[in-house]
Amino acid sequence: MAYDRRPVQKSALADPDQPSPEALAPLAAFKGAEPPAPQWFKDALAREPERGFVDSLGSKIETLTWGEIGKPGLLLVHGNSAHADWWSFIAPFLATEYRVASMSLAGMGASDWRETYAFQDFAEDAEACAQAAGLYEGGRKPVYIGHSFGGSQVFYAAVKHPERMHAAILVDVGFGGPPPDSPEGKRMLEEQRQRIANIPTGDRAQRVYPTIGAALDRFRFMPPQAAGNLFVADFIARRSLKRAPLEDGSGEGWSWRFDPNMWNKLDRSAMMAMTTDGPPPVSTPLAHIYGERSVVMSRRSGGESSPLPEDIIEIAIPDSAHHIMVDQPLALVAALRSMLAVWPA
Repeated sequence: MAYDRRPVQKSALADPDQPSPEALAPLAAFKGAEPPAPQWFKDALAREPERGFVDSLGSKIETLTWGEIGKPGLLLVHGNSAHADWWSFIAPFLATEYRVASMSLAGMGASDWRETYAFQDFAEDAEACAQAAGLYEGGRKPVYIGHSFGGSQVFYAAVKHPERMHAAILVDVGFGGPPPDSPEGKRMLEEQRQRIANIPTGDRAQRVYPTIGAALDRFRFMPPQAAGNLFVADFIARRSLKRAPLEDGSGEGWSWRFDPNMWNKLDRSAMMAMTTDGPPPVSTPLAHIYGERSVVMSRRSGGESSPLPEDIIEIAIPDSAHHIMVDQPLALVAALRSMLAVWPA
């Protein structure tokens, strides 16, 4: 891509090229037990969403909803290999003022897997979820909020379909990867090789763990980071698992709820065409919330390109890496509440 972005300074609080053991296996020390959680987190999860599915492009897309139909709508979109429950402890704080829906992207969570995945299809899925959840019933179009990979989907939809949304908030979104010869780039290439080794084939099933503890031991964030709040990481990880038959036929174990071949199936051509000549024109109001010490954001200082407009509103969350809802969930809630109250004018 032939465009640049102003750099974000790399924080001295953390060295992204040296992940700690806690970053590589944040839940291993608990041996399958749940870490203690504060009361605010328990109270948020007690406000259970309505769970259902929306039909889109021949697939069933998982949706979670909170709040009353008739209030302004918010659509929440998660990151890569994640699921709708990444927002389950954030959404209740927004649902007093908004009708909130969280979706699991195709190939992730409980949504159907596809033979191919594409940016334009994710955009259609988002619109189907917004319509089905009643997000247009509050007197205006919904606001889309997307984290990481989900933020890139929100950005694509904001450019291509501004008529569908009131505004868009991106949460720590990068549009490229680290240089392949950098320590982080080499680590990601090795992790990709390991993922490919676990891709199901005709003669090899997807990895199934014998116990939930064994599966949780393998949970880690991408890009690697220590979990700011282990009770959040544990909740996310448990909701990332599904029951599956053990390979030896002796019973059931646990496997991850995402298509391990999604990246190989992903058609990026629509996004690439949209951004080939530089940042595309966008009429949708855009804002960006990012972690002050995010590895994804620090890549800007290394020259990574971004299609975001130069004048986009940006807010840094202190003492947070890429996964802000894990590191600083209440700060993210406060930032979203404050922004939604006054923006866009």
